[in-house]
Amino acid sequence: MYMKDKLDKFENLVKKELTRARLSHGKQSSIHEGYAILLEEVDEFWEHVRAKSEKRNYKELLGELVQIASSAQKTAEDIVFPKLKKRR
Repeated sequence: MYMKDKLDKFENLVKKELTRARLSHGKQSSIHEGYAILLEEVDEFWEHVRAKSEKRNYKELLGELVQIASSAQKTAEDIVFPKLKKRR
């Protein structure tokens, strides 16, 4: 899912995941939802970090990092930026 014959740039992977998440889940409705999603993704990343290095799946670990980054961007774009625009 996250790698082809060669590694994509991280930002391209995040862009693809963000597009997928938007199509699947639409906009976030609150900052609390954004926090919950980020917390879940960080917990999943932590599970990979805790694994012994010889058993660590780096492809899945990369996937979690991509999901963390895309979730943070989605929260910023869906919740934070609109609130900042209203305060101008």
